Formats: sequence, C-alpha cells, structure tokens
Amino acid sequence: MHVQSLSVRMRTALGAVAAVGVLALTACSSDGGGTGSSESAEPMESETGGAMMETVDVTVGVIPILDVAPLYLGISEGFFEEEGLTITTELAQGGAAIVPGVVSGQFQFGFSNVTSLILAESNDLGVVAVAPGGSTTGDLMNDWAAVMTLADSGISSPKDLEGKKVAVNTLNNINTSTINKMVRDDGGDPSTIEYVELAFPDIVPAVASGDVDAGQVVEPFATIAKGQDMVNLGSNYAATDPNLMIAEYFTSATYAEENPDVVEAFANALTKSFEYATENPDAVRAVLADYTNMDEATQQAVTLLSWPSEIDSNTVQLLADLAVEDGFLTEVPDLSPLLP
Repeated sequence: MHVQSLSVRMRTALGAVAAVGVLALTACSSDGGGTGSSESAEPMESETGGAMMETVDVTVGVIPILDVAPLYLGISEGFFEEEGLTITTELAQGGAAIVPGVVSGQFQFGFSNVTSLILAESNDLGVVAVAPGGSTTGDLMNDWAAVMTLADSGISSPKDLEGKKVAVNTLNNINTSTINKMVRDDGGDPSTIEYVELAFPDIVPAVASGDVDAGQVVEPFATIAKGQDMVNLGSNYAATDPNLMIAEYFTSATYAEENPDVVEAFANALTKSFEYATENPDAVRAVLADYTNMDEATQQAVTLLSWPSEIDSNTVQLLADLAVEDGFLTEVPDLSPLLP
C-alpha cells in the first residue's frame, strides 16, 4: 500500500509556495464535519484494519465543488468515524490556499488537481498523495467538464480554437494543458490560443457576451451553458485520456511520516466513501446542498464524476509530460510521492 512506503519517500518541505490554482465554486458553508480537540481522544477500533487507535481530529482543506461530495458523504455515513477520525472541512478557493495550508500544518489533508500537485512537487514543497480525488467519465460529450462556445461562433471542433480567446479558471494548469492536447490531437496549433483567466462563475457569461470565444467549465456551469444552447466541443479531460484522474487528496511529507496510521485510516475511509458515492448517485446529488449553492434542479441535472478507488499512475505521468510540453516545467520532477 502507498502509505506503507511513505517513509522511504519523505521529502522536507522547502521554499516559497507557488500559486497553484484548482477548480473553485461559490461556497455556502465553511464547516462540513465535526469539531473538537485532538487532545481529548477515545479508543476506537478500525473496521478496516482491526487495530485499536485513538480518535483523532483532522482538518481537510477542500474546494466547494462536485468532486468532494464523497468526502461529505463519508462524514455523514460514519466511514471516517469507523476509522477513528473526526473530520472538519475548511473551504478554500483553490490550491494557492490548500497546498501551503497542508504544508504548514494548518490542514492535515487537502484536495487539489494533479497538475497543481506536480507543480508543488517541482518546487520541493513536500506533498504526498493519499487517494484519488475523481476522474472523467470518459464520455467525450457527456462528462462533468466541457469546452463550450456559441452556436454561431464558427467553432465546430477543437482545431477551430486556433487563434481564439479561451477562458479557463487558472492559467498554466490542468485545464490549459488538457485543452492544448485536445487541440493538438485534432490537428490544431494550441500555441496560437489566447487564454483568459476567469473564475468559473464568470466563464459562461463571458462566452455569451462574446468577450471570449470559448470557455472551459465544470459542473454545474456545464449544465448552465447547455441550458443557454451553447455548443459543447467535448470534455478536455475525456479527450486527453478516457481514464484521466483529475485530482488527488494529499498530505504533507512530514505529517505522513509522523502519522502513518492516521494517513492509512483516512485513505481507508475515502475508499469506502468513493464506493458509496458510486453506488448511490442520489445521495451524491443530495449532499451537494450541504456545501454548495446549487439549487435542487441543478443538483439533479449535473453530470457526476467517476470516483476510482486507486490512484492512476498513468494520469500523473501524462499530466507531468504535458506540463513540460507546454512549458509549465522544464523537466518532470520526482513523481513518486504522487503515485500509489
């Protein structure tokens, strides 16, 4: 298991934190779990491992997006409690807050897209992956992410994005690199694209007004765009790889080395949460009301992610290679802390 070999891979967190962004939505709450003091602990038996451990309070830095629904389900269903953990969630707007929060010890665990973690690793920040965070459905035209444009834009395929203004939530990150691959694979030259950084809630209005020619969105904004009769050019995630893992849960190298039992318990509870989410899509839609501003109609309409139980090594390597190809990095860093 990944966490059993963590001590071999430990790397000290160094340097200033790079501003690495991840997907963001407007939040309606900042606390998705229990609270308490980690000093007051009660013995509890882990259902997965069978070993006795004290109840431990941990804080998880997350973004209020569809991806993290299994975490909230796992809290409500008691999967983390069964593993001896009491979870408090802290909502952030992106990796620029979550990565340094985990590295500094403000959060014991965090959630971030894979490219942001690769960039953090290239800056020797000492991050260690614990579990996958969500994957594309693999369906090019029915994924939870999409590149949208107006019907009369003259853009009918990814190749047509050449020379156009395309909105993304963060420059030089997972969305730009996967759109670039999407365009290259369609025979286009992505170096001619002018990327414009906008928050996800602002992308659909920018496309509608003509301020940009196209925009990359995730749910619920993909559903909103479809409701405005925009044209879907396809999912940049599914186009890059039908099994593309978008994000990972992670911790710091220091915390993983000092608390291997807690890390293993957290990973075990997440695995149960992913399985439950996959088997209970109605529960996923319902829990969205706990930490986002989605109304019930939108909750029912959005396309859900896939939640695998294992980290996909091919994704990590592919996204690292794309980061080098697109000039985000000069070379692929040591990826072992982000692999199973």
